[in-house]
Amino acid sequence: MPDTGWTEVVALAAAYLIATVTTPAGISGAVLLLPFQVSVLGTPSPSVTPTNLLYNIIATPGALYRYWRQGQTGGRLALVLIAGTLPGVIAGSVIRVELLPGPHVFDLVVAAVLIPLGCWLALSRPSRTDKPGRHVRLIPAPVLVVLAAVVGCVGGLYGIGGGSILAPVLIGSGRKPSEVAPAALAATFVTSAAGVITFTILSLHQHISVAPDWPTGIALGVGGLAGGYTGARIQSRLPDVLIRRLVGILVIAIGAYYLSSGLS
Repeated sequence: MPDTGWTEVVALAAAYLIATVTTPAGISGAVLLLPFQVSVLGTPSPSVTPTNLLYNIIATPGALYRYWRQGQTGGRLALVLIAGTLPGVIAGSVIRVELLPGPHVFDLVVAAVLIPLGCWLALSRPSRTDKPGRHVRLIPAPVLVVLAAVVGCVGGLYGIGGGSILAPVLIGSGRKPSEVAPAALAATFVTSAAGVITFTILSLHQHISVAPDWPTGIALGVGGLAGGYTGARIQSRLPDVLIRRLVGILVIAIGAYYLSSGLS
């Protein structure tokens, strides 16, 4: 692990590079930053989870502001998603601290998130435009709330906002990407903030490292904010399918490593 001071520099640089690569693939850099924290920075468990959530709190407001200026707020869809992810992330945070505080069991959680996500990236094709005449099979609101709650719980366990999981499901059901993107991003921001608050409260009654590592989390967020902007700028110059395949294979490989570590 780098010395204190250099840790933040390494975190910022890594977050920038990871966000630059993952943004064109349509996923949050937070997905790969948690393994980086565990393996390289040595962020202790379970404080690595809220530290990762800090990334979303700092990295997403820029995009949210851009959508707001364009008149895209997510509307009712954002409220439905938040209604599910908010209690979900609180439950996931409690489970993480009380039932899964150890690093070895958490390795299996990392693998359970990364391997399916990597397979989806490697095998699916992106949907980037609002195509006319798309067949819409809207998920009923109660079902969507339950789905969002499950995703929020995963967010509390792993340290992601959940937008990367919810967005492809919603777009696959026929919703327009222009509607889904701001709603999923808003849910990610609120979920991440709630997760950090929950972990901070839980840390008051624990003898292990539970609270977020604020300097590292802030450095990750700043790097991710800049990297996300860079990734969005270069996205049009990259072949969509190729970048998703490469990122997908990388995610699967990292997930397999953690699966092996958790089982050993």
